[in-house]
Order: sequence, then C-alpha cells, then structure tokens
Amino acid sequence: MKRISVYLKLRVVGAIETAPGITIKSRIQEVAKRTFHDEDGVPHVFTWRTIQTWYSLYKQKGVEALRSRTRADKGRTRKVEPESIREAIEAVLPEFRDTRHTKMALYRRAIERGLISRQSCAQTTWFRIIRQYDLLSPADQTQSKRRLAFSKAHANEMWQMDTMFGPHLKNGKGHTQAKLIAFIDDASRVIPHGEFFFSENTENLITCLRSAFYKRGLPDTLYVDNGAIYTCAEINQICARVGTLLCHTPVRDGAAKGKIERFFRGVRDRFLIRELDLSSLEALNRQFRDWVENEYHTSVHGTLQMKPIDRFAMDTRRLRFLDPMEANDELFFFEENRAVRKDNTFQLGGIRFEAPRDLSARTIHVRHRRGQPGRVIVFYKGERIGQALPLDFLANDRAPREATA
Repeated sequence: MKRISVYLKLRVVGAIETAPGITIKSRIQEVAKRTFHDEDGVPHVFTWRTIQTWYSLYKQKGVEALRSRTRADKGRTRKVEPESIREAIEAVLPEFRDTRHTKMALYRRAIERGLISRQSCAQTTWFRIIRQYDLLSPADQTQSKRRLAFSKAHANEMWQMDTMFGPHLKNGKGHTQAKLIAFIDDASRVIPHGEFFFSENTENLITCLRSAFYKRGLPDTLYVDNGAIYTCAEINQICARVGTLLCHTPVRDGAAKGKIERFFRGVRDRFLIRELDLSSLEALNRQFRDWVENEYHTSVHGTLQMKPIDRFAMDTRRLRFLDPMEANDELFFFEENRAVRKDNTFQLGGIRFEAPRDLSARTIHVRHRRGQPGRVIVFYKGERIGQALPLDFLANDRAPREATA
C-alpha cells in the first residue's frame, strides 16, 4: 500500500481552515467528504477520524509529526519467534528421515503435535522464516561461517548466557530433567552465577539474573540466543534499567556463544561424571556451587594461563555493582501500564489496588512480579510514587475527620 505523502496530508489539514462549519469537528467532517489527488493524480478519500489525527499531530508537533515513519517491528515476526520454528522443525524432522518431506508436510506435522498453532504461525510465515534463516539446509552448510577468536579486554564487558540440560532428579513422584542456567564472563571466564532448575522459564531466569548481578556486578553487554525466555519483556526491561545492552545471536548459530558452550562441556566432563548426590535440586546446586568456586575458578585456564578468579580481580575497580537495598529488587519486576479510575484505584491480576497518591484518571506504570502482584510499585512520568496496597473498602467507609482548632 502506497504511503500518503506529507504534502497531501498538509493539503488535507489546510482544507480544514476554509471548510464550512462552526466547530473543528464539523469542519473536519466536511473535509472528509472531499476527494484529494496525490502527486500522481491518484484520488484519495479519508475518514474524519484520520483527518482529526493528522490535525492534532500538526497542532501539537508541527510538520515533522506528519511524516511517515518506518514501523518499529518491520522485518520481525509478532506472533512467533524464528527460534520456535527451528525447534519445531528439529522435533518433527526425524519422523521424515525415510520418506520425502516438504515444508508443508513439516508444517502440518508440527501443528498435529502441538508445537505451533495456525493462529500464531500461518503457512506463509512458516515458509518465509524457513527461507529467510535457511532452516532446512544441512548443518555443514549453515555452520561453516568464518569465525575469529576474540576476547573482551575487561571483566564484565560481556557476559554470555545459555541453558544446558542436566541430570534427571526426583521431583515429587517422578523424575524431571534439571536445566542449568549459567553466565560466563567473556574476559576472565569467571562464572557470575549458575543454577539448576526443573523448568526453563522467565521466573527462574530472573532469579538467576538477580543472583549474578549481586555477586559479580553489572555487565555492559549480555549475549544470549533467541529462545523464548531470552526475548521476554522482563529481560529487556531489566537490561534497560541497569544500563546493559542485550544482544542476540543469529538464529541457528549456537557456535556464536562458544565460551559458554565450552564451559558446559567442562560441566559434563568434569562435574557431572562424579558420584553426585541427586536426591534433590538443592543438593545438586550446593555441589555445583562448590565445584565452581573451589575448583573451576581456582584452576589455571588453558587460554588465559591464569586462574579465572585472579583475572576477574584485575578489573575490580571498574566494575559496577548493585547495592543490596530493597528498592533495587524492583529492577527485576515486570512493568506494565494501568489506567487509574476516578476513585483512584486500578485493577491488576484480578485485584483492585489503591494508588499511593491522587493519580485519578491518569495512566501509570506499575512494577510487580508477574503472576504474584503482592508488592506493586507505582511510577508516574518516570518518578517512583510508592507502593500500592489492595483496596480496603472498610477503611474507606468514612472520610478522615478534619482537625479542629
């Protein structure tokens, strides 16, 4: 669809001034009945709401506000991530090893197994992402990229982060495979934090991220892949608040995070081969922390030719740390907008909260733990207003008495 030029928009807005009518709205409605021709002579008719929007933008911000801008999400999928399609293909592809398969056959099988849905991924989207990221090419063709060995100059300039599948542990009546979420510092090879969880979800990612920030400081850059938990709103919001640049690897390019992958190989070859206590998740994490701090960090690294913890200590003066204060925990909360009603309350998670100050009929930002809106912090225009409490109807039954002289 051809974009409407700023010149045509100005002609439409200018027509409002000479249009018949007493009010602005009536004049805009009169202009909406007219036909305007663009530079190529193509006729256009615009609704009165479109014209009203252009008029308001022009009055508030001038001509620049009428210029067409490129969409912020241009070139990106809004319902499904390329990584999700890659995982779906890898899951169903083994079923077609002995038979001829097409992209449509893979698509139908992925839907049958519930790996994707038609609502989140249309056929055209499936075909386009496969073609764009070359997801069906042999591995030797997609991974033969020229790579250069590199290392950051200082500690905490870049952390790499990823997840590794670990051993099966007893979980309730059955057994569940544990997942290790871990970070590695690019310059020193120090492990800021690593922890096993039963599930790889956003809540566990934030738990691991919080521990890493408090233990080893704040990284300048966080390098992650395109998995669902690494592209969630929370991690983007947290990185923006602490001043960390969030970078994603190219799709289907696990080798781009070579250092964390090499560490995971060391975990398998040097830690998981031991006679470990696998009775609980807590026991496994206790043994893993002991191995990292007392063996991995204190052993001479083959590339660095020194202990990782000693290399990390060389840059202590330039590290940024979070102070252990209650307000800093709010950095790891999920943030969303809420409209405050005229009675100074707003709805969140099925619970009505009362704003800490009079913010009636305003749009505020609230931070809270997703799914656990127990502690809700209110922000307005970038300023922290305070904590919102659940509405107490009984306490509001009577207005406070005015002080008497």
